[in-house]
Amino acid sequence: QVQLVESGGGLVQPGGSLRLSCAASRSILSTFWSFNKGWYRQAPGKPRELVATMTNEGTTNYADSVKGRFTISKDNTRKTIYLQMNDLKPEDTAVYYCNMANKNSNSWGRGIQVTVGT
Repeated sequence: QVQLVESGGGLVQPGGSLRLSCAASRSILSTFWSFNKGWYRQAPGKPRELVATMTNEGTTNYADSVKGRFTISKDNTRKTIYLQMNDLKPEDTAVYYCNMANKNSNSWGRGIQVTVGT
């Protein structure tokens, strides 16, 4: 399994921006590029849902609720996945999880809280 650590969450006002980062363990330096990557979120009382994904070839997919506001990206050198979140809304409040998967493993971060409010 890959160790993943999220950072960058916190409290932000509606309309604000945050950038989440997800750093992968050093052990997968040479194969980071080969993993499918994604961000998911879970709000209280709701199931975990897809936010954004990126295949190992770079194809992206977004939930309809975040299209045009969120952007997933990666840095192969830093082994890090990013989620840029703009124009945040109260309904974006959730714990956000990053994910990396290939045919041999499926790894999750521990999650990070994002709260949108005043």
